[in-house]
Amino acid sequence: MKISKEIACCLAIAVLLFTISCGGPAETSKNTVDIPPVYASPETAHVAQLPQEKPSSAIPNLQSALLDERNKTTPSPLGTFDFKNFTYPLPRGWQHADSVEITLINGRLQPKFEDVDEEMSPEEKAEKRAARRIGMSYVTTKFLDVTGDGSDEAAVILKIETGGAAIPQLVYIFEWKNGKPELLWNFRTGDRADGGLKDLRIENDEVVVEMFGQDRFLLGQAETGKITGDEEQLCCPIYFTRTTYKWNGKSFLMQKKRLTYSLENPSQPPVENMADIVNNPKKFGK
Repeated sequence: MKISKEIACCLAIAVLLFTISCGGPAETSKNTVDIPPVYASPETAHVAQLPQEKPSSAIPNLQSALLDERNKTTPSPLGTFDFKNFTYPLPRGWQHADSVEITLINGRLQPKFEDVDEEMSPEEKAEKRAARRIGMSYVTTKFLDVTGDGSDEAAVILKIETGGAAIPQLVYIFEWKNGKPELLWNFRTGDRADGGLKDLRIENDEVVVEMFGQDRFLLGQAETGKITGDEEQLCCPIYFTRTTYKWNGKSFLMQKKRLTYSLENPSQPPVENMADIVNNPKKFGK
């Protein structure tokens, strides 16, 4: 008799469990996410309940601002000058042993590559490397009154051809003088997220230069080295730096503060002079 009661109890429990698991039809909702609670740990359950966005695989067009239709014409004679067939000085760091200039023909100069074989002697390797030459291609020309004299100057942008996907660029600013272009300023920029050129324009009679990366700005003919922690995918910058310059009759001097903006969060206020904070955090209370 005792055994029969135990059997009856077990059967009752089994029926109850079956009724709960196989009850009436479940209600469905288009706005709910079905998440198996068995596999969601307390630490990750709240994450699993949120719709997950798929990361974008699109590579941004980093040249869009440079290649738009702003400042493409001018009444100055510079507007009809053929900058695609012209000789340009090479900035420090890109000069060749036998030449400090480079000449474009129809907007291009092919790079020259010399392969180095590991079986070559050190002398042969050195000779091959010395024979290498960078190429160059014309990108665009912007006509801007960079000196504030009421007449446009030409900002010619060239791309250094390295044979790869890199986009280091050179900028040459010319005025029209004595019937020909005369160079006022030239500088080089980095490669995409690593100090690449984003935009060049005039605002409030000042030259605005935007470069990808954190606290990237111009010093003479070369962009600055990157600050500590500025590590980004070359293809896809997440920051850019805006700086402004003004012509004093002899050179272009930086104005105001260096501003680093977030491309991922455009509404976020810019960080001022970020390199100063990174290099001396105690002084700035960071």
